[in-house]
Amino acid sequence: MSISGFFGKANLSKLDLQIDFPQEVYAGSQVPVKITVENRRRHLPAFLIGLNADHISVLLPFTPAKSTSSVFTNITFRERGLHTIENPRVSSVFPFNFFTRFKTLHKTYTIIALPRLKACDLASLYRKERRSRGEKISDAIGYDADVISIREYVRGDPIKYIHWKATAKTGKLKTKELSSLSYQPVVIEFENVMIRDVEERISSVAYTIVQLHKNNVPVGLKINGRLFPPDTTGVHKLNMLKELAMFEKVDVRVSVMTA
Repeated sequence: MSISGFFGKANLSKLDLQIDFPQEVYAGSQVPVKITVENRRRHLPAFLIGLNADHISVLLPFTPAKSTSSVFTNITFRERGLHTIENPRVSSVFPFNFFTRFKTLHKTYTIIALPRLKACDLASLYRKERRSRGEKISDAIGYDADVISIREYVRGDPIKYIHWKATAKTGKLKTKELSSLSYQPVVIEFENVMIRDVEERISSVAYTIVQLHKNNVPVGLKINGRLFPPDTTGVHKLNMLKELAMFEKVDVRVSVMTA
């Protein structure tokens, strides 16, 4: 038993853990999570290391000395918002499978689960917002629509639509105004979206942002008195989705399901 105790305790010593989430995690959707165990011991491999972190449970059979091993598992976050995973435990039945030893790793991992995406009529969400400002819109779609005017450059406008002659003449950046609505900058005002249920509104706006971004449409968001100017970058999209994810939310701790 003394030999079992010695090797069992040594098997859990000098281990470190890393949990890596994808950049975009949407509530209600399965996401792959990478679990990595680092064995910092100089000579002794790590055998049959299990990880238990709330509802996450995986087994890493073998990790060489001074090396790492990884495994993937699928999890689903039930709710949008900030999730916290605290104090995961490693365990092992090594060496003789008589009983299981545990060790708590005092680490904390946080992840923001983005809103569920609810398919909706994109046009109805942002055309109403544009009409409310008195703008004329067209059903024409595509980059090759006619130029109907020239306006001041707005951050996020595609560079290919800058009117260089007008820019050179005025000394200020000018953009071609197209008859197509699809590629003009869009600002979605969250409070003005006519969907009563807050969760449905959040999911619909999130879906709209994702779809507009896929089509390289400069999109912005006004919510809680904060304005995200129209842009087309991935970081900008993620910032808006995180803002929606945290709307009227606090830390929801962990609410996950393993696949």
